[in-house]
Amino acid sequence: MARTRRMRLPALLVLPALLASACATPIGVRKVSPQTVYRELNASALSTHAPSAATRRLLQRLGLTERFAKDPEGTLAEIESGLGHPDERDRLFALAELSLIHAGDCGDPAYDLTAAVYAYTFLFPPNPAKEPEPFDPRLRTALGIYNRAIAEGLAVGATTEVSLAARRERLPIGELDLGVQPEGFRYDGLGLENFVSVADYEVRGLRNRYYRQGLGAALVAETVRHGGEGANRWLPEHAKVPVTALVRFDDPRRGLSARAIKGQIELYDADTVPVVQIGPYSVPLTSETSTSLAYRLEGSSLWDFEIAGFRRGDFGFSGAKEGGLFMLQPYRPGRIPVVFVHGTASSPARWAEMANELLGDPEIANHYQLWFFIYNSGNPIALSAMHLREGIQEAVRDLDPDGTDEALRRMVVIGHSQGGLLTKMTVINSGSKFWNSISTVPFEEADLSPKTRDLVRRSLFIEPLPMVKRVVFISTPHRGSFLAENFLGRIARRLVRLPATVTKVTAELVQLQPGQAARTALHMPTAIDNMDWSTPFLRTLASLPIAPGVIAHSIIPVQGGGPIEEGDDGVVKYRSAHIDGVESELVVRSGHSVQANPQAIEEVRRILYEHAGIGPAVVPGEVARQPDQSPVTH
Repeated sequence: MARTRRMRLPALLVLPALLASACATPIGVRKVSPQTVYRELNASALSTHAPSAATRRLLQRLGLTERFAKDPEGTLAEIESGLGHPDERDRLFALAELSLIHAGDCGDPAYDLTAAVYAYTFLFPPNPAKEPEPFDPRLRTALGIYNRAIAEGLAVGATTEVSLAARRERLPIGELDLGVQPEGFRYDGLGLENFVSVADYEVRGLRNRYYRQGLGAALVAETVRHGGEGANRWLPEHAKVPVTALVRFDDPRRGLSARAIKGQIELYDADTVPVVQIGPYSVPLTSETSTSLAYRLEGSSLWDFEIAGFRRGDFGFSGAKEGGLFMLQPYRPGRIPVVFVHGTASSPARWAEMANELLGDPEIANHYQLWFFIYNSGNPIALSAMHLREGIQEAVRDLDPDGTDEALRRMVVIGHSQGGLLTKMTVINSGSKFWNSISTVPFEEADLSPKTRDLVRRSLFIEPLPMVKRVVFISTPHRGSFLAENFLGRIARRLVRLPATVTKVTAELVQLQPGQAARTALHMPTAIDNMDWSTPFLRTLASLPIAPGVIAHSIIPVQGGGPIEEGDDGVVKYRSAHIDGVESELVVRSGHSVQANPQAIEEVRRILYEHAGIGPAVVPGEVARQPDQSPVTH
């Protein structure tokens, strides 16, 4: 009897489990978070290296899920054999995605190019009636597959470098014959080489990453001069410039059937050609604004120039023309130039945050072009300002010799710190006031060599530039910097070595003292001397009004929460930066390097919108916020 009870016990234990299982049906639902559902429905080979929901459905329907894991090439061949059936579009998309996955697994770029062919065929069917619906989620995924497949299929080995040479490739789907544009790849008259894909780079140092998803692989290329006429003189030598590469396939659906596909590699500047025509389709091009900007600044010699250019007055920056003015992009007729002028011991790289935000705004990008001025910031301010003025004048003459581009005559100049003083010297009429502050002898009677006389005339006798219509002063020491007046200023003066041409001028000016009654003991001042309020130069500059017809704005940083009028930014007091007569003044609670501050950038955006006569600022197309990144600051 006891034996019988022991034998029944396991059955009694199993019975509750059987009863419980009756509550869970073989098919049903389970509550999860909306984020989980979204990830499942929108994941693809681009984000997870696993098939998307659409491709998984096809694999399940054809019973090929397990086979793809074991025999991907055989699975691809079986799916392709069904092209021409009513489900062709589903098959083309799955073939593109699965080919990209297999390329990543086997490392064979032939499968990347195969993925590009399939994706292109899916995106641009010969019959427009069969094109993807605008809300089909596969449309955006197919664009991404094509773009990545082009970049990786044309890559040089396991690098981000891309080869755009003509070639003939043997693909699993047949022979691919790739040509190039007959005229070659040019960028505003310059040659291009060293193409690098930037799509897979992470951006650091910028708050936001601006991009526009479209067709084509986002690349950065290096400009080269071949001595031909028409080459842009204002782009830095060996500049890194953004371009977009695409492969235009010639009737790829027919090519798939014939096992022979033809294509041409094409290169575009998405800033001037934002849309391409492919058959009846108008397609936007991919643009990676922020990544391209950050790539240019990675390891740039601009960073080395900051201190070296301050200490050595003859230290040159090979990326700019002799005058110091250069452009971020080629000259665009009809777009208003905005000239950025950096401060002491700085460089144009310190405008990166502002440039990124402005270029990421479609309205700003369509109405303006960004120019930059680089100078040896330890040199006398009058000398640096002379180079700025002459650089602007030369650029306008060179770019628009017939004077037909009205946009060049509506220029905006924005200066930070010492750069604000240089900026003011583009919009004043000094007469002989600067000269009179150092000598009582009329300039025409002074005993100076022709070279010295010419340099003094160009640097001290100033007329406003007629093309500059608006200026913005940021952290500008109109009445001096207190750092220039204390022991730190004395130390900084000793670090500066003026160029030989300046020291020769000094020697001649000193000769004026004995018999020609110079006002003070003459010596050639450094920029630090020029920012000491006790010096005649700065007092003279402060006394000169801005030319009629020029609109001025001030952005003044003040640290802490105390009274603004008594505050400073760590370098310049509010009372020094404040001037009367400006159209607007914005005070920002910030340190001296406010040019990277969001409030300051938004104020510049507002000013540029006002200057161009366009409506309120709009939200840019797409922006991804960088995680835990600090802005580029000085």
